[in-house]
Amino acid sequence: MQSRKMFPSFLIGCFLSLSAFTASAQLDSLPAEDWDAYLSQFKKQTGSITLNMALKKVAPVAGYPFLVISNVRFLDCNKQGLPSPREYNNLVKISDSVLALLKQSTPAIAAGSYTILCERLEYFYVKDTAAVRERMNTLFKNRFTGYTLLLQIKEDKEWSTYLKFLYPKDETLEIMANQKIIARMQKAGDMLQRSRPVDHFAYFKTEADRNCFIAAITKKKLAPGAKETTTDFPGYPYKLAFTQLTSISLSSMSKMTFELKRQAALCYGKYDGWETVIVK
Repeated sequence: MQSRKMFPSFLIGCFLSLSAFTASAQLDSLPAEDWDAYLSQFKKQTGSITLNMALKKVAPVAGYPFLVISNVRFLDCNKQGLPSPREYNNLVKISDSVLALLKQSTPAIAAGSYTILCERLEYFYVKDTAAVRERMNTLFKNRFTGYTLLLQIKEDKEWSTYLKFLYPKDETLEIMANQKIIARMQKAGDMLQRSRPVDHFAYFKTEADRNCFIAAITKKKLAPGAKETTTDFPGYPYKLAFTQLTSISLSSMSKMTFELKRQAALCYGKYDGWETVIVK
């Protein structure tokens, strides 16, 4: 009978240490976290998605092929199915505890959460799923007895859940970007309802592409401004600044910027956002 080859215990320890070091180094190489949130509609119901936007730069992360979804049902929610401030704090504690538990078992990356209809789903990508279900059930039994946990564990090598579900679509990204600008304006005391010049910027590969865009925005009563050749936007040296006279609201600015982004793409260019003065 063929005898089995045995590895010395110190060599097994070396393998385990190397594996842990590799996982730690991989996590350290991830981009700095950039958490953001937005509202989404699902079958006429409003939900809230929170996610680490920075993961888009590196997803899918090699070696993290499994997705753990912790679905927690909570009772203290409003008519929209979203948690009260006190309940939200409790859900954050649960999320932190779940991530800490997962990291005791396997390297884990928190990707985001989805809150809807008095349920909060947390999404974690992990290297291994051994004993995760048992430990999660024990955690909730011992520390969070007032909450019901539904646990899903599945393979998601391509990070489809993060890239196609959690990560916002282009139109939502525009709304989020505009919302941040308007929030800064309001913090500075701006009277948003007052009309003022708003400067927009776009970049193009060729002068002909820029002229294509100028013809399109002129029809929308936008005033083309300075034309420059610049290295600000690699591969798109032909810059155009143009002005819109308008008051500020999230809906009107988002409608405008989404249309400008679409039109710039039709002329093989890139729309690069807007800026304006503070009006008090």
